[in-house]
Amino acid sequence: MNQPDAITALYCRLSQEDALDGDSNSIINQKAILSKYASDNNYPSPKFYIDDGWSGTNFDRASFKEMIQDIEHRKVKSLIVNHISR
Repeated sequence: MNQPDAITALYCRLSQEDALDGDSNSIINQKAILSKYASDNNYPSPKFYIDDGWSGTNFDRASFKEMIQDIEHRKVKSLIVNHISR
């Protein structure tokens, strides 16, 4: 059962390849987009999970693992990402 104070997970990831694309894929830009979306759509208690410089080819990423653990413990009500590849 979800707790009434469940958080909204906002996941950001920047791979080394993404860094070549410049500011449009930056962690700062992703955070701004996700924060605005969560606020504009009344998602409660946002919490960022950020993996900077990690490849998406595996799930051995510190913040990703923490987020999955929080989901499994039913601390997360919603998950928002900037792009499906995240």
